[in-house]
This record gives sequence, C-alpha cells and structure tokens, in this order.
Amino acid sequence: MAEEGFLEVENLEAIITRIEQKSRKIESLLKQSKPVEALKTALEGSPLKTRDERCKSANWIVVHRAMMAIKDVDAMFSSLDPEYYDILMKYLYRGLATGDRPTCDQCLRIHEKLTERAGLGCILRSLADTVNTV
Repeated sequence: MAEEGFLEVENLEAIITRIEQKSRKIESLLKQSKPVEALKTALEGSPLKTRDERCKSANWIVVHRAMMAIKDVDAMFSSLDPEYYDILMKYLYRGLATGDRPTCDQCLRIHEKLTERAGLGCILRSLADTVNTV
C-alpha cells in the first residue's frame, strides 16, 4: 500500500505514458525553435507525488532536453510565468547533482537569473519541500 499522498503503483504506467507524450510535444516545439514553450511543457504535470525513480528519471530527461535548448536565459524569464519558478529550481538542483559540466553550466546560468527574479524564497521552498521531489 502506498503512503498517503503518493500515487499508487497502477498509476505509474499512466505517468510514463504522459511523459512519453510530453517528450514528443517538446521535440516538436524544439524543432519549431520554441525552447521556452518546450520548457513550460516539460515542467507542466511533473510527477511530483511519486517516489518511483523510473518516472522521475524519465521526466528529468524531458526537462533536461528542454532546459539545455535555452540559449537566452533573460528572454526565457520574460516569457516564463512565476508559477514555474519553484519547480524549475528543483530541476536545477537535480541538474547540478549530475556533475555533468554542460548541464551544470546551464543550470548555474539559469539559477542566477531565477534567484534574481524569484528571490531566496524560491531556493528555500525548493530545498525544504521533501514531499514533492523531482
């Protein structure tokens, strides 16, 4: 039996299917040179309330693909709604944890601008929230 607040096992396949659909949509947006829309799509519906690493890893791959396509971070924030800031911060820390140099460089560029825009509260909410993990 799953802990209260977390998704049941039978929902995991549905989550993976949604992530695969999201991945196809993101690839289409990137081919259309719409990286900010791709990032928004990647962040929407992130499987926060699951502890299944397969789901988390699959969604990280999708978010990472969109995040790495961002060339102009300032322009990204002019189009990205504040509702995405906290979840983006969580994924930035996941990216930094990879140790991959290009990923870390991109995460640090975005982190700097996100902190300027959203403030330190965004960092604190991201680190303090141990229930909704990416």
